[in-house]
Amino acid sequence: MLTRPSAQTNPLERLTGAGLAWGEGAYVKSAASIGAVAFSLYILLTAATAWFMPDANWDMLPYLAIAEEGIYPDPQALHDSAYSTVKAGVSAGDYKTLTDDGGGFRSHMTENASDFHSLLGMYRIKFLYAGILSGFNHVVSPVGAMRLVQVFSVLLFGAVTLAWLRAESALALAPVVGAILIMANFGDAARAATPDLLCSALFLGGLFAYARKREAATAVLLFLAFMARPDNIVFLAVFAALLVAFRERAWGALVGFAASFVAYFAISHWAQHPGWWPHLWFSSIEQHYNMDGFEPPFSAAAYLKAFAASVIRAISVNSWVGVSVLALAGWFGLERAGFRLERRAGILLATLVLGVLAKFAVFPIHDTRIYFPNLLPPFLLLAAPLTALWAAASQGGRRAAPQVVPGDKS
Repeated sequence: MLTRPSAQTNPLERLTGAGLAWGEGAYVKSAASIGAVAFSLYILLTAATAWFMPDANWDMLPYLAIAEEGIYPDPQALHDSAYSTVKAGVSAGDYKTLTDDGGGFRSHMTENASDFHSLLGMYRIKFLYAGILSGFNHVVSPVGAMRLVQVFSVLLFGAVTLAWLRAESALALAPVVGAILIMANFGDAARAATPDLLCSALFLGGLFAYARKREAATAVLLFLAFMARPDNIVFLAVFAALLVAFRERAWGALVGFAASFVAYFAISHWAQHPGWWPHLWFSSIEQHYNMDGFEPPFSAAAYLKAFAASVIRAISVNSWVGVSVLALAGWFGLERAGFRLERRAGILLATLVLGVLAKFAVFPIHDTRIYFPNLLPPFLLLAAPLTALWAAASQGGRRAAPQVVPGDKS
């Protein structure tokens, strides 16, 4: 039960109250600057961590292999090059972890070049990431190129986030956004040598361009995000469907989807991707050692088992479900308070939510990194109505608020 605080009679209480009141007033006056500086320091710290404390994950090996295929066409030579490159770029302990699991999958791939080579179609499809690593081959070491991509992705992601908050006059909320990124495992995504964070940074830029009605930039950035991770086609398909259904004029997003749809089939054929069901089998049902010609018959029971297992792990192990629910709760609460999203932003937020659900349904895998691109944008869309609610509360009274129009300040 809430009660009114008693009057402060103790000198220490009065001093503490005066100090808190002064601190609150000082923060309010400089909230935007403090927020921007605090968030920038967090981004710089994360970038430094990505460079000095990278995560030695097994996916480094096939990603490095596809970046060097033009140099080593022979599977055995390619295998030896990838493993020797990783051995030279990580600690002895990390290398042992990547190559020796007591006779399991990793041990087998260390000794079998043909089976290792058969897996590359599932990695080769990440066309943009492979191309960037290949292009850096003559500048820095392959492992160093991976770290550079991660640092660049962290800085780009942070810059777009700050630009979005500034456009909404919501820089005071930057520390809150930083806390959300911590909950969404941003640090893990930054340290991992994968294309996930590069995709997320380009994706965030594309959504910011959409929010600001920069159609050409929207098309280019969403297409590049797709090229970094082609599974992003699921979000683009849902986005295009909702835009058409609600007759929203956003040709940038539609062009981005159309280009990605065409490129998906071309890249899949070029990469020799094994197909949706074999890839799902490998990732969520059972690791198959050789993907050449692997075509297991579709099994609804196996799919449902994988789906159920991924749901349990997503809820109990990963954070993306909780972060998504928090965003939905914020959306609902602001709507109830009368601070509603503008129609264009509302379509995007609905797409982000449905996109996560659709991606999980199409390819049930529990890792937060798969859904990371969709986790922060809902909170950035809610920044404008939340700022309006804050302003209304600071004026000391509840008032009817007009619809908030994020990004429409030009």
